[in-house]
Amino acid sequence: MPSVIPLKPDAAAAPAARVRTADGPARLRNLLAAPHRLGFFAGASMLALASVWWGVMLVLRFAGVPVPWALSPSTAHALVMVYSFMPLFFVGFLFTAGPRWLMLPPVAAPALLWPVAAMLSGWAMAGVGVHAWHGLAASGLALVALGMAWLSARFAQLVRQSRAPERDHARIVLAGCMVLVVGLATAALAVARQHDALARAAAYAGLWGGAGLVFVAVSHRMIPFFSAAALPALDAWRPRALLWILVALVGVQAPWAAADALTYGAGPAVWWASRAVVELAGGVLLLWLALRWGLAQSLRIRLLAMLHMGFFWLGVAFVLAAVSHGLMAGSAGNVSLGLAPLHAFTMGYLGSTLIAMATRVVSGHGGRALVADNWAWAIFWTLQLGVLCRVVATLWPPSPVPFTLLAALCWGMAVCAWALRYGRWLLKPRVDGQPG
Repeated sequence: MPSVIPLKPDAAAAPAARVRTADGPARLRNLLAAPHRLGFFAGASMLALASVWWGVMLVLRFAGVPVPWALSPSTAHALVMVYSFMPLFFVGFLFTAGPRWLMLPPVAAPALLWPVAAMLSGWAMAGVGVHAWHGLAASGLALVALGMAWLSARFAQLVRQSRAPERDHARIVLAGCMVLVVGLATAALAVARQHDALARAAAYAGLWGGAGLVFVAVSHRMIPFFSAAALPALDAWRPRALLWILVALVGVQAPWAAADALTYGAGPAVWWASRAVVELAGGVLLLWLALRWGLAQSLRIRLLAMLHMGFFWLGVAFVLAAVSHGLMAGSAGNVSLGLAPLHAFTMGYLGSTLIAMATRVVSGHGGRALVADNWAWAIFWTLQLGVLCRVVATLWPPSPVPFTLLAALCWGMAVCAWALRYGRWLLKPRVDGQPG
């Protein structure tokens, strides 16, 4: 993460706070100036492509146009949304913030080029394969797993070399990356053998045990830190016990979600009831924590508010999951909230936090002021509208309004706008003339 630059309460209305001495041409070679440039540009490109692809698939489905599938659409959607862009964004984060956390020298971006290229090539194969041939999709996923394994091993080397007194956050991030590698390898094997339930289980395990672990570790370390730096009235309260509670809450969802995929949601009432109790307690804790960390106070500063509102969705997701599993316990599994909790977690927490963190890193490491201007703010709220539409689509399935399509449209508009704007910044040299 970049060093903290104090934020103005009304940053969007303070053009004098911007640092701009030059605005050079956009060139691909600038992606090799820093790890975050390479990883974020690749991740943003994949995020935009994946979102447009799924939006087109939804439009075709609503229009009744047949589409060839080598995998089930739901499994293809899960694999793409979990494993395509997230690991690439992690590349930019791991080798930008990681060395700083671990008190080690920076990592050169060219050293990361071939594994990133392998992951992009793998998704080019898998993207065609999900519609054409499962063998091609499996080969692509295996290539992505290979690239991610190399990157995880390189980060593990940094963790081993470090003598920093605090390495727990880096170790948790590393554990999440390893889960992603195992999940990708399992998904490749499952797709090759046409085992749809196992492939879907691999996607859910990677979502919670991989991406989920990385995000809660980053949230625990960075949200209180950024909040205290920007708002002196707040303290950087992040006890170590809280970190392990967050890891446990999210981590336990990985085997639970994988089991749901393998058993197609079957289970006794006591199973659903026990999960509802854990999730309700976790949801209440997370919503309280969002307030304790300064959700209300953060609304004065847009970029900080984006992080806090993203974390708030995590608490909402757990509460929705508790209600859903409580309904399943009382109805023998016949009544639930469907995919509402899942999309509150993925689109709400992961999506909002990703956009907020990436905006901060691209701005700070580009020599620009750490602010969310009107464009960034509009992108973020378009994404929030998409999350609300997707949750409502599940809670109100017979609605005459196509909320699922609206959600895909809002999400696609938001992430494509972000990729176009900030991707262009990543291609340009720093505006303050500094290296990086």
